[in-house]
Amino acid sequence: MKYSADIGLEVHAELLTRSKMFCTCAVVDTTKAEPNTVVCPVCAGLPGSLPVLNEKAVDLGLRVALALGCEIAPQSLFARKNYFYPDLPKGYQISQYEQPLAEHGTLVVEPSNGEKTIRIRRVHLEEDTGKLTHVENKKESYTLVDLNRAGVPLLEIVTEPDMHSAEEAGAYARELRSILREVGASSGDMEKGTLRLEANISIRPEGKPELGTKVEIKNLNSFKAMEKAIDFEIQRQIARLEGGELVRQETVGWEDLKGVTYTQRSKEEAHDYRYFPEPDLPPLVVDKTRVEEMRQALPELPRARALRFVSQFQLNRTDADMLAEEKPIADYFEKTVKADPSIPPKLAANWITGELFAWMKTNGEIINKVKVKPTELAKLLALLQKGVINLPSAKTVFSAMLKSGKNAEPIFKSLGLQQVSDIGTIAKLVQKIIQENPNELAAFKAGKTTLEQWFFGQVMKAAGGKANPQVVQEELRKHLERPKNNLNGT
Repeated sequence: MKYSADIGLEVHAELLTRSKMFCTCAVVDTTKAEPNTVVCPVCAGLPGSLPVLNEKAVDLGLRVALALGCEIAPQSLFARKNYFYPDLPKGYQISQYEQPLAEHGTLVVEPSNGEKTIRIRRVHLEEDTGKLTHVENKKESYTLVDLNRAGVPLLEIVTEPDMHSAEEAGAYARELRSILREVGASSGDMEKGTLRLEANISIRPEGKPELGTKVEIKNLNSFKAMEKAIDFEIQRQIARLEGGELVRQETVGWEDLKGVTYTQRSKEEAHDYRYFPEPDLPPLVVDKTRVEEMRQALPELPRARALRFVSQFQLNRTDADMLAEEKPIADYFEKTVKADPSIPPKLAANWITGELFAWMKTNGEIINKVKVKPTELAKLLALLQKGVINLPSAKTVFSAMLKSGKNAEPIFKSLGLQQVSDIGTIAKLVQKIIQENPNELAAFKAGKTTLEQWFFGQVMKAAGGKANPQVVQEELRKHLERPKNNLNGT
């Protein structure tokens, strides 16, 4: 029997505010701050403390909801979601339930099987929990609690079960992260836990309209982990059904090293959390005029920018997507092209997605910290276009520019990398190489045409890599097509 998978995602994004959701405690990097140093009576849940809503968190939530085309609720409510964990000191989480901030949005993604629209069920605000660290050794096992993260503003984005493969879920999650970054709502740094993914998966016989039993995979911290976990869970559920067993509704974790999911607890329903309205917070009323102003102020979103790069600069979609994913990189590309209109946009795109991206990955740099400004990259590419410097030398110069921050021209002059394009000089080099290698010449004349590339390499080596490759190729073709006696100079 063939089966269909139905996948919905819940994405939790920490919002880029300076203070927590309901108190004035600072939001800190929990990977660097000393544990339990940024805590007050409100986020520690002490009796008598009262929450006050963070206005900036509301604005960021609205920006995301508008970017996703959601309907903004004129009035939304906060509720208490009751459950008892060591990282939740109040014994409940303040969240939104029956009346969320926004609903009914969409996000268009483009996996390999074509364009697909994912429906957004809801976007709502809530507070984060603390962080647990589990310690196990031969003598004992225990858990440490850090409340620095408790109360940090979270935005939860929940989809309908519109995805049917791990690839589609990955495409959605990546596109959503790009939007969160574009509107300035979240850093989306999954290594630091500021973006966390949860996948709800069910399967059903192909053609059957009713959804199967849902299993939730909690706290996935990378796109690859999410895709692997979804693929595994789909196959696990199929195996159970094929074996005559039922799929249980439950919450599972993902063991990345072993590549398996494992049971954490039976899946809770809404009534298990005993939601009720938060008595200490009034309804959140959003002004329509303010919403419209925010809608008009939305930036160009990544997908729209990628489509523009394709039409405006004639880039292929892969390059356009890579450049458009983050605004600082898109800006770098556009400034490079604008600095010198004679440079083909495709050439600039190749250097940014190739040499520059490789440098950033190797050295752990972000685009805003790169020492080479777009105008200087444009000057280097102009020298390459004019034949003043060849491709290998240009790459050497660019590497030196990235390390030192110096401009291209003084670097290639100091390194003696100015390209030789003089036809007479190159013709003499070509003739010399041919005369010194009669056996290879004879083999070439006998039909081993691949030796033309060998001759090319020998000429470039003799020229110290400085010869213009196009001129070398032209001269080689001219000389290799001559009669043998002329090649030997007789």
